[in-house]
Amino acid sequence: MARRGAIKSRGGRPTKSAAIERDQRLIEVATRLFLDRGYDATSLDAVAEAARVSKPTVYARYGDKRGLFAEVLRREIGRWLAPLAEAAEVQLTRPSDISVEQRLNEVGREMLTFTCGPDAVAFSRMLTSQAINFPDIAKLGKEEGWLKAVSTTARFFDHLVAQGAMDVEDTGVAAEVFLDVVVGHTHRMATFGMPLEMKSAEKRMRLAIKLFLAGALGPPSRIQSTPSATIRRRPSR
Repeated sequence: MARRGAIKSRGGRPTKSAAIERDQRLIEVATRLFLDRGYDATSLDAVAEAARVSKPTVYARYGDKRGLFAEVLRREIGRWLAPLAEAAEVQLTRPSDISVEQRLNEVGREMLTFTCGPDAVAFSRMLTSQAINFPDIAKLGKEEGWLKAVSTTARFFDHLVAQGAMDVEDTGVAAEVFLDVVVGHTHRMATFGMPLEMKSAEKRMRLAIKLFLAGALGPPSRIQSTPSATIRRRPSR
């Protein structure tokens, strides 16, 4: 009895739809193996066997394990960025009487959810560990991940500035600062293996957003009019 396999074209090659299905299966399998075993312990042999394809097929499609990991990383980054873009888009369509602080809190909550989830943290660890050996992968993480997140957030801020809801000189720099203060610390702690308590993380996020909106010095009018004797200072150590 003939073995059932992918539908093939007359030339013996898989049809376009079969090739797409095969590639999706390969990436899904590779993603799970990288997450379960880490980069170093994942072999192309294991990926090919689990995905039910030949090893030459994997090499022909991705070149080597680094190429396969880069494709997995690119897809995962796209999945992480999609909620940020969607959350920003939703906020732009909301009534203008909703405060900027509330809008940023809702965007920040989405960011915490997808950047501090177990899969995102696991890939962050792998990316960090492989960055020295494979700078092209580090470049991919920066360009496809960080810079696109900054760009998406900056576009959101551009709209808020146009509405008169924010007043910043450079929305790109503002976006970088926002991402750092809102999720940077929590994501780093999760990457270090520290237990993540979402309620505490959201409280920290809300306080960080207040600082972001007010600035460390507070409103300029208050700073200029407050006598030096009444300015609160940190106690000396």
